[in-house]
Amino acid sequence: MTSIIEKRLSLHKHLENQQKLNNTLKSQISRLQALANIGTATCMIAHEINNLLTPLANYATLALNNPDDKSLTEKALQKTARSCERASKITESILAVANGETQEKKNTRLITLTEDIFNCLCRDFEKDAITVKIRIPQNLTVWAVPVQIQQVLMNLILNARDAMLPRGGVLTIEAQSTTDAVQIELSDTGCGIEPADLKKIFEPFFTNKTDKGLQFQGSGSGLGLAFCKKVIDAHGGSVSVESEPAKGSTFKITLPKFDI
Repeated sequence: MTSIIEKRLSLHKHLENQQKLNNTLKSQISRLQALANIGTATCMIAHEINNLLTPLANYATLALNNPDDKSLTEKALQKTARSCERASKITESILAVANGETQEKKNTRLITLTEDIFNCLCRDFEKDAITVKIRIPQNLTVWAVPVQIQQVLMNLILNARDAMLPRGGVLTIEAQSTTDAVQIELSDTGCGIEPADLKKIFEPFFTNKTDKGLQFQGSGSGLGLAFCKKVIDAHGGSVSVESEPAKGSTFKITLPKFDI
């Protein structure tokens, strides 16, 4: 009997020690996760700010090369200032997303968000043999943090452009309203995604750009689509993709009209 009691006490003590160890490991994991969030946020910020650096440089160069054209210089500097303001908002937005913070949502016209992206990119897609078709009702609004949804769309637009270079193609952005949601589709006629990659496409740090050997795509950070999914999830929506190699891809976003 004494032996049984001693074994039980020993077992309880062992379980207690294991529980303490488990709690300690959980605490360490929490601290490590916080550091990982900071690292991920830093990469996301670098990824998104890099999307703005090229147009910023183009605007500044345009102003420097045309000092006597006051109207052109003023317009270029105004766009530079607006892009800098957007960069600041993007930084705050991504940090908020990485840290799980919420930002104010409001009804914003989707067509305005989309058109501002192309103005910001400072690049006529027709120069790359890409035809852009925008089919968004003028009065269609999304209930969202505007800068976050804008960054999601910018990521998808830039990815679509990469997928269609250098031969060109067609980029189609369309949206419609349902009873309780807004559905957005962004399609390209680019290189498409391999079936094996589709399951991993939204995972952080996964990229297939290096595998394609395309210099125009660069190395790819593997954070763009992961960021997109995190933003859409935070809005209570969903994002999915359909794709076939050599035929193109279609990304589908559903955003609820109100908080859920």
